[in-house]
Amino acid sequence: MPSTVIVGMQWGDEGKAKVLDFLAEDADLIVRYQGGANAGHTVVIGDDRFAFHLVPSGILRTGKVCVIGNGVVLDPEEIIGEIDELATRGVGVKGRLLISNRAHIVMPYHKAVEKAQEEGAGVGKIGTTLRGIGPAYVDKYRRTGVRAMDLLDESILRAKVAEGVKWTIPFVDGDNPALDLEKTVSDYMGYGERLGEFLVDSATFLNAGYAAGKALLFEGAQGTLLDVDFGTYPYVTSSSSSACGVCAGTGISPRHIDRVVGVVKAYTTRVGAGPFPTELLDETGERLRDVGGEFGTTTGRPRRCGWLDAVGLKFAAMLNGVDAIAITKLDVLTGIPVIRIAVAYRIAGKETREFPVGVAALEAAEPVYEEMPGWEEEIGDRTRLEDLPDNARRYVDRIADICGSETALVSVGRNRRETIVAGGECN
Repeated sequence: MPSTVIVGMQWGDEGKAKVLDFLAEDADLIVRYQGGANAGHTVVIGDDRFAFHLVPSGILRTGKVCVIGNGVVLDPEEIIGEIDELATRGVGVKGRLLISNRAHIVMPYHKAVEKAQEEGAGVGKIGTTLRGIGPAYVDKYRRTGVRAMDLLDESILRAKVAEGVKWTIPFVDGDNPALDLEKTVSDYMGYGERLGEFLVDSATFLNAGYAAGKALLFEGAQGTLLDVDFGTYPYVTSSSSSACGVCAGTGISPRHIDRVVGVVKAYTTRVGAGPFPTELLDETGERLRDVGGEFGTTTGRPRRCGWLDAVGLKFAAMLNGVDAIAITKLDVLTGIPVIRIAVAYRIAGKETREFPVGVAALEAAEPVYEEMPGWEEEIGDRTRLEDLPDNARRYVDRIADICGSETALVSVGRNRRETIVAGGECN
C-alpha cells in the first residue's frame, strides 16, 4: 500500500472514519494531520460503535500504529478520556498510539475565549463546537502556544500559561476558572505525566517509517469546503482540512504521498452556519437527516441536509488532486423516487459551474439541478457494484464522472462489512 491521503470532499461528516477503518487493514501507520477534538469519527463493527475525536480511527485494527501529527491541536483531557475508554473496551493503545511533541495544546482559556466570542457574535456567529480549536491555532501563530513537550517542563508551561491568561482577561469575566494560573499549571502538568510516554518526534518517526517501506495512511478532520484557505471563509475550520495540509501537519514531504482518496457522501450535509446552496428545508431534508442519522458525533447537533453539490465537488476534486473516490451513505437514498444533483449555480442571473470564492456570492447562489431516477431496492447486502440496482449504479458512475476519478469504495450501510470494493485503486 503506497502513502495514501483520505480527505473529505464536502463540508465534513462524509463518513471518513469508516473508509479509514476499512483501508487501515492494509496500512502500517495511520496519521492524523490537522484539526482537534472538534472532529467526530464514528466506526461501527458488528454491534459495537466507537466514536473518536482525536485518536485515529485506525486504532481498532490490531497491530497498527496510530500517530497524532504536529498539525493537530490536542485537548489532553479529551485524549486521555479516549485512551481510557478504549482500555475499558479491550482496545489497548500502549505502543500503538504516538503523539507529536510539537502538537499544540488546547488550554482552558482557549475554550473560554471561543465561547465568549461566539456568544458575542449574535447572528454573525460561526457555529463552532466551542472546543477551543480556533483560539489554540491563534496562539500557535502568535508564537505563544503551549506545545505537547511543554507539559513536561513546569517553568516553560507556567510562563506560557501566564501569557495565555493575560491574553484572555479582556474576553471573559474575572472569576472565570480559565484564569486560574495555579490550577491550570497543576492540571496540565498532571496531563503531561499521563501523556509523556506517548510523545515522540513524529516527523522523524514517520519519515523513518516511510524509508523502511511502511505503508502510511493519512487522515484529516472536517472537509475540503471547510479548509481555512479554500473553504467558505469565514465559515470554515481553523486549519488546512484539504490534502494541502498533510505535509505541514506531519513533516512528510510531498514527494512521499502517492495517492489521494476523496470521501464523498451521496448527498450533502453541513453543521453550523454558512452558505449551503443545495440545503433542503422540507420533508426530503428531514428524511435524509433521520435515515442517515445526521447528528454530530461531537455536539449531537442536527446536520443540515441537501442534495449532492457537483460544483463544490469538482472544486474539491481539483484542489485535492483525487485519484479515487469512496462514496458513503448510498443506502440512505433508497426509496427516494427522484434524486437531484446541482450541476451549476445561478448567481445574479448568470449561470456558473465554478465554485465562488466569496461567501456572499455563494449565499446568493441558486442551484441548477439535473435529475436522476431513484431506486426502491434495499442495498445493504450488496457486495459488488454490478449487484446494485441499475439506477443506483448510474448514480455512482455519475458521482465518479463529476469528480473525474475512479470509484474505489461504496458504503451501503453503517457497518464495516457493508462496503463494496469497487475495483478502483485506493490502496
